[in-house]
Amino acid sequence: MAQPTAFDTALSVADLARALIDMPSVSGGEKALADAIEATLLPCAHLEVIRDADAVVARTTQGRARRVIIAGHIDTVPINANVPSRCEGTGDEAVIWGRGAVDMKAGCALALKLAVGLTEPSVDVTWIFYDHEEVEARLNGLGRLATNLPHLLEGDFAILGEPSNAVVEGGCNGTLRVDVRTRGRRAHSARAWTGDNAIHRLAPLLSILENFSAQTVEVDGLAYREGLSAVGVRGGVAANVIPDEAVITVNYRFAPNKTEAEAVTYVRQIFDGFEIEVVDSSAGARPGLTSGIAAEFLAAVGAEARPKYGWTDVARFSALGIPAVNFGPGDPELAHTDDERVPVTQIESCERVLRTWLTADRA
Repeated sequence: MAQPTAFDTALSVADLARALIDMPSVSGGEKALADAIEATLLPCAHLEVIRDADAVVARTTQGRARRVIIAGHIDTVPINANVPSRCEGTGDEAVIWGRGAVDMKAGCALALKLAVGLTEPSVDVTWIFYDHEEVEARLNGLGRLATNLPHLLEGDFAILGEPSNAVVEGGCNGTLRVDVRTRGRRAHSARAWTGDNAIHRLAPLLSILENFSAQTVEVDGLAYREGLSAVGVRGGVAANVIPDEAVITVNYRFAPNKTEAEAVTYVRQIFDGFEIEVVDSSAGARPGLTSGIAAEFLAAVGAEARPKYGWTDVARFSALGIPAVNFGPGDPELAHTDDERVPVTQIESCERVLRTWLTADRA
């Protein structure tokens, strides 16, 4: 069997990002990329490398006073004619286009380059490249590591390389998906009055969603905007049958001052009287900016922290009692879009900040 080809970390961080983008890794198909990352890290004498399914962990063990975890997911949402990558513009105007450019192969590329190159960081570092982040929580590779190898997630501070426009984004909103179901009675559509159309019964649900006013909730000094959206609808039996069941899938993005249970209660109140089934949920995370090491990192970045509206795995670290922030190149509003793109200057800026901070004299 052919050995996986390692990445050339002598490349510029921008070219390395393109190399990662050009290796497709839609959720469930991360193996080839995980193999290449593992092959890149294994020759490094300063790293202990551990593989768990398609997650790769590499860590220094130099007896430093503190340990920092730097993590990023290697999977992407499905490709839509946006691989291979391309680079447009030159110099400070250069922009890399392609699936995963923002979410989050540029962040993984700079982490991979630093993991190989920083042989004596001033803190011990655990580098985590994990799978299955873009799908349901039960498959998440970081969650699997927390179950299978919990000691690998021990640390004093964690940085997720999620896109944040190269500034610190604290915490994250929680996310809840529910199926709201209506029921009716089947009948022949030629005699519709003898049945009860479950799809028609969705109308009040759509009205609730259309008129919902998103709240903005301040948590530890950061303002988190909530959202309640229909993200799927299904129903119907055949083109000549009145349907007896219809379902709207609703996604609630809730501020990190709420627990998952409180979020469920809130949604049940909004859709009072309707049949509701919880499909998936993940707790949010408070900003995590009050610890000393987090404050040090925020000062090193040199910009005011912002809230993270989307859910990220900072929530997993927060649940473990580890302060965590999001910090990576790319505009989060471009994540999952077909025109996903990242400025090369942001990739270089994040790499430079992390390199400087991880090698700073802490005597």
